[in-house]
Amino acid sequence: MIEARHLRVLRAVAQTGSYSAAARELGCTQPAVSQQMKALEKAVELPLVVRSGRGMQLSEAGEVLLKHASGILAGLSAAEQEVAAIAGLRSGRVRLVSFPTASSTLVPPAVARLRGAHPGVRVSLVEAEPPQALAMLRGGECEIALAFRYPHARGGSAVPAHGSTRAARAEAVLAAAETAAAGDWDDLVARPLLDDPLVAVLPAGHPLAGRGEREPVDLAELAGEQWIAGCPQCRGHLVELCAVAGFEPRIDFATDDYPAVVGLVAAGLGVAVLPGLALAALRRDAVAAVELRAGAAGPARREVVEFTLPDLAEVPAVALMLDRLAQAAAER
Repeated sequence: MIEARHLRVLRAVAQTGSYSAAARELGCTQPAVSQQMKALEKAVELPLVVRSGRGMQLSEAGEVLLKHASGILAGLSAAEQEVAAIAGLRSGRVRLVSFPTASSTLVPPAVARLRGAHPGVRVSLVEAEPPQALAMLRGGECEIALAFRYPHARGGSAVPAHGSTRAARAEAVLAAAETAAAGDWDDLVARPLLDDPLVAVLPAGHPLAGRGEREPVDLAELAGEQWIAGCPQCRGHLVELCAVAGFEPRIDFATDDYPAVVGLVAAGLGVAVLPGLALAALRRDAVAAVELRAGAAGPARREVVEFTLPDLAEVPAVALMLDRLAQAAAER
């Protein structure tokens, strides 16, 4: 008989590549992991792992079983949550995965409200960027994931014919990427929370620093600047936006640390594009944040979305947390 504990061990072995690493991940001994894997192989009557050098990898049967294990474990998590909800939310658990700027702006007020109304519900938080966060949700490692995407180029994903302008081809690439990203969400419950504007962050003495909301900076106006880029996903999006604007950015510095980005800009070492949520938690006395336009695509922005699995969306503690996050977003 296949048991949930066997599937959790199988997933840990697949993620870590060895019995000893899986044991550390699960907080148990290596012999215990080995015993659980032997019991699982006996239940399916097939080998599930094969040794590869110093590590190990799943066999074909192991890969098939792992594919179904994520959904099974997520369903078990939903069942556990529903049972806890019968007691009137006097107990329960909501595990959040969020990207850093949402962790510092949306999560704190939402969690505080939930705990204030239902102190018995345990809420935990870990940080991960969107691709990893959604993988963790699908893998049963959390109940709610906060993520973002850049929905700039709308209006179809057809690639322009040869001879079209570079900007038109770049816009088509962005549109195709957006369509693909939306398709990746088909198995999830997705609730858009807010549109987070992207702003140009300029040194205080920059010629464009005096621009206001009525006179945004167009990305093309910054074509000759040195750039400071953010996280890998944000960096890739910056390069795509600049391609739409007709230039390739000279990126001299790249850092995932937003205070470092602001510090580099303040020192006159370049310009940057940051989401509005990032600026909310930063001191920016020596920089100017100016509304940014992405050419014909209009105001530059990213879409912040909360996700859960269909089975988990009906769990009261999860539904309440989703509502509190939506409330926090609406108040910004």
